[in-house]
Amino acid sequence: MQNYKLHRLSDQPILKTSDVRPAVDGFKVLGAFNPATCLVDNEVVMLLRVAEAPKSEPGIISVPLLENRDGVPTLTVKHFPEPAHPYDPRVLTLDGKVYLTSLSHLRLARSTDGIHFTIDDKPFLFPARMDESFGIEDARITFLDGKYWITYTAVSEHGPGVGLAVTTDFTDVERVGMILPPPNKDVALFPQRINGKYYLLHRPMVSDIGKPSVWLAESPDGIHWGNHRFLFGGRGLTDPRYEWEGGKIGAGPEPLLTDEGWLVCYHGADPTHAYSLALALLDKDDPSVVLDRSHDPLLMPELPWEKEGFFPNVVFTNGWVRWPDGRIWVYYGAADSGVGLAELVRG
Repeated sequence: MQNYKLHRLSDQPILKTSDVRPAVDGFKVLGAFNPATCLVDNEVVMLLRVAEAPKSEPGIISVPLLENRDGVPTLTVKHFPEPAHPYDPRVLTLDGKVYLTSLSHLRLARSTDGIHFTIDDKPFLFPARMDESFGIEDARITFLDGKYWITYTAVSEHGPGVGLAVTTDFTDVERVGMILPPPNKDVALFPQRINGKYYLLHRPMVSDIGKPSVWLAESPDGIHWGNHRFLFGGRGLTDPRYEWEGGKIGAGPEPLLTDEGWLVCYHGADPTHAYSLALALLDKDDPSVVLDRSHDPLLMPELPWEKEGFFPNVVFTNGWVRWPDGRIWVYYGAADSGVGLAELVRG
């Protein structure tokens, strides 16, 4: 992994929060970031995470969420006094109950050159189930068995789980449902079966025992998952050289098959919640075998728009594309406020 580099293709974001119109009347867009991407007939298709919140008065936090009204998940807004103490701008905790300050959905964008995107005004996937009542976040796209599988984090008061939707044309989409219950996220499906089985990477969220780590699971049908196995975790817990992945870790976009094995891009966060990107290599016939990993991050928050934003000091990828000529472009969210573009190169 030491012979790979990530080179930014622009010193400016290719998409900014200001490029996206709100989907809900009376709301404002707080962030447009962390896109899933795939290549469809030489066109880059992107599912952008768009976080929106109601416009509110000073001193008031207005929280959007779905509530069950006569059996129908219905978009509502709750209003709370702004806490006097410092707080995470993404999360509000009151009387032991946790809320998100924005509601995320997935927005479709397209580009013929991979740089200049046309963004739909309407959501592609908007929260519609009670297990999505706090939002839909951070999708991944995998083309498999003739259709595009979209995994995403479905968030509710019960925690983040993993939802699945499928489409053949990015016009009509079918929600399959939750395939991994809370607490879990960061699911990346392998783009082909291995020894007849489907595989995915996921990240169970732990509490008192253990730390965040990347796990492997397999399935006979892509819906029912088992044989869950620990794959790798953050090395910063035992070695200060790897402090950059000592806080959190999780898989990024779908693994790419290379001559050396399955190439996995993942994120690591240090104890200050600064996020970086790195690579791992898995055996092509047995992805439970880790062949190699980056010693140093390939990309860290360095530019002002990567260091400053709704949630600062973040570079986070859940989308990349491999062009027909072999180029690999990595799309990454920056500070929960925009999208950057880098190329993965060897040497």
